[in-house]
Amino acid sequence: MKLRTESGKETSVNLLFYIFFLLIACTGMIYGQSIRGNYSFLRVWEFQNVLVLLLGVPCLFIQSRIELPDFMASNVPNRQRFLIPVLIGAVFGILDVLVIKILLHPEPYTELPPFLQPFPYSIFLYFSGALEIEVFYRLIPLSIILLIGKSYKNGRNFQTFLWVGIILTAFREPLEQLPDGGITFIFYSFVTGFLMNLMQAIYFKKAGFIASLTLRSGHYLFWHILLGIYVQYVEL
Repeated sequence: MKLRTESGKETSVNLLFYIFFLLIACTGMIYGQSIRGNYSFLRVWEFQNVLVLLLGVPCLFIQSRIELPDFMASNVPNRQRFLIPVLIGAVFGILDVLVIKILLHPEPYTELPPFLQPFPYSIFLYFSGALEIEVFYRLIPLSIILLIGKSYKNGRNFQTFLWVGIILTAFREPLEQLPDGGITFIFYSFVTGFLMNLMQAIYFKKAGFIASLTLRSGHYLFWHILLGIYVQYVEL
């Protein structure tokens, strides 16, 4: 009975955090629509962008069942949930800034490029973007794969399903977002994209969804937000 009560409490926490994340996305959507007239290049979410994230809600109720930590699982140290993931993400973000901005595009921008948005709106947009990717690249697909793994032969091949899910989800983003350019840049983008997604999937299994979201947020902090601040207030 105590186990069921604790499980129900963890699920409620999952849901509360998810609602909080959706509220941030809604705030960013409203903020973006209010300043849309000031920027011709502004990327603004529509209401359906938020609604589609509700597809991730059923997965919140099965995290512990498929051996994934709940969002704030008590047995996961906060350094595994927040500190280490954000530092890993920051490394990938700083690396992208060094390679893409400093080495490949050292000349000042004359306007914000498509991957940057005006500050402070960029905080909301890129958090929402990180949330969307983690829901559809990690939360939903890994939950489905692991649920099948738990059911197939009473879970005897669960570890196989786990690593197949980790590898497949790690390949998805770099394959979908192969950039234009020379072979060296394409290779760099693919390898770093795969490695970051691999680390996210590993930390999702180790520390839960928030760890994966935190890792991507660490990357976006440097690559999208801080670089955007520099371009907006220094180069333009």
